[in-house]
Amino acid sequence: MSRRVFTFLLTLSISLTVSVVKGQDPAFSQFYANPLYLNPALTGAAFAPRLILNYRNQWPSLPANFVTYNASYDQYVPNISSSFGVLFNTDRAGDGILTTTSFSGIYSYSLPVGRKTFVNAGLQASFYQRKLDWYSLLFEDQIDPIRGFVKPTNERAPDNLSVSFLDFSAGLAISHDDFLYAGLAVHHLTEPFDGFYNDNNSKMNMKITFHAGGIIDLEPRVRNRRSQTGMSLSPNILYQQQQNFKQLNIGLYFNKYPFVVGTWFRHNIENPDAFIFLLGFQHNSFRVGYSYDVTVSKLKNVTGGAHEISFGFQFDNNRFNNRKNKGPIPCPSF
Repeated sequence: MSRRVFTFLLTLSISLTVSVVKGQDPAFSQFYANPLYLNPALTGAAFAPRLILNYRNQWPSLPANFVTYNASYDQYVPNISSSFGVLFNTDRAGDGILTTTSFSGIYSYSLPVGRKTFVNAGLQASFYQRKLDWYSLLFEDQIDPIRGFVKPTNERAPDNLSVSFLDFSAGLAISHDDFLYAGLAVHHLTEPFDGFYNDNNSKMNMKITFHAGGIIDLEPRVRNRRSQTGMSLSPNILYQQQQNFKQLNIGLYFNKYPFVVGTWFRHNIENPDAFIFLLGFQHNSFRVGYSYDVTVSKLKNVTGGAHEISFGFQFDNNRFNNRKNKGPIPCPSF
């Protein structure tokens, strides 16, 4: 199949679903490296202010791949046991034919429910803008058998090439001591309409996310405290559902400061999707991670997998290096 024909088929599939598809959100393989995107209740979980940047290039071997950028900042305010964060995300699908940009403000509250148990509750308000490059789409009725795509199309153009709307999300996160943690998030609570046609047939479906894991020390603790340089394992599970789309991630991190390695298997319930391999480096306030998705579905020979890079910087880290000041949610860094 030629590159031109493949591009046509891919863009055709995007165009035919613009008005009726109930799409899914972009997904990150390093989901704990993007905590505010994963669950608004994880805002401020590090206690120290932090800046996080994420980049994902999915299916780079295709002519029309998916590229997602993400940036966030969050900070805990101890006097009111509250945290505030901002989140920016932009997703370019089909080589920029469909672009979605969002900006969010997040608030979370931390509540101790026991001597070693904490609960965080988070609320998120988001503004979305979605744009469609209609004139870059190609349709079947434009094909001339000899000259190619030269005919005008009879497909009806959208009523709007840009739509904007508000959206709301909420989440809970809980931890016990410094080795067990779990969370539940519900995004798109109001399921806003996001289509380019005025028939209200397209909306952002509610997304439900459950994540949980633990940290297993492989070296003895000193004075009942985990050594920053000690070895540990961290098994984790992530389940997401958005309308009929269901995804399960099961994996394991191995930590030996300053390195983190991890492997995951992502299953889309109906079919296996990918193996994920991660290498991370963290030193004091700085961390950077790279992961690669090895596609195992029927698309494995054409997609090129997915590349993902994360960067994090935690400010004033030395002010929060004793046990009582550490964040209540001991999630992995990646």
